[in-house]
Amino acid sequence: MAIREWSLEGEYIEFCSCDFGCPCESMAPPTRGECNGAVGFKITKGECDGVKLDGLVVVATFYFPRAIHHGDGHMQPILESRATDEQRDALFYILTGEDQPVGTMFQIFSVIIEHHHEPIFTEIGWDWDIKARRARIDVPGVLRTEAQPILNPVTDTEQRIITTLPDGWVFHEAEGADGAAKGIGDIKFDFTSRHSSLSYVVWDRNGLSLDLDEARRRFPLAS
Repeated sequence: MAIREWSLEGEYIEFCSCDFGCPCESMAPPTRGECNGAVGFKITKGECDGVKLDGLVVVATFYFPRAIHHGDGHMQPILESRATDEQRDALFYILTGEDQPVGTMFQIFSVIIEHHHEPIFTEIGWDWDIKARRARIDVPGVLRTEAQPILNPVTDTEQRIITTLPDGWVFHEAEGADGAAKGIGDIKFDFTSRHSSLSYVVWDRNGLSLDLDEARRRFPLAS
């Protein structure tokens, strides 16, 4: 089959059971030995080989028994039930890392995720405000998450944390948040006041489409 060209642009968020900042970002072991949680993105503009993907939300729950680069991961993808068969096919083509160069995000996940749970097609509630550092994902009967600003434990004022990864493979820059998540589908977890981060992303089959400077110009974070 011919290689399909694709591009995705939109809103990204992650929740994991590690402490704020997520040690995985710097290749350190997970805070509590294992890593679980959820990731999601809303496609504000996207297509795959002519199939429009604008407006669709994609979510996945995950579990890794050790640092994610050691593999042996579990994942359960969640797609909106309103996606057409063509859109579902396009999204799974992207998510499985097919025809993508080694070292790009979905290709990496195709290697480190070894246990694939049945996908879920359902309604997905999505709220995302990177400037306020607030977000919510609601998948009835499967997943509930919420992100809010991190508070300074002494002054009780909002504490801003920005993760910058010039050579990142998921994002280049993200706003940190205080995350809570409960997974009640195949992959179960329940945590509060753990790592979350929000970022604008632009991906294509070759990975992140923009470098750090380009991303900052196009998507300036709140000052």
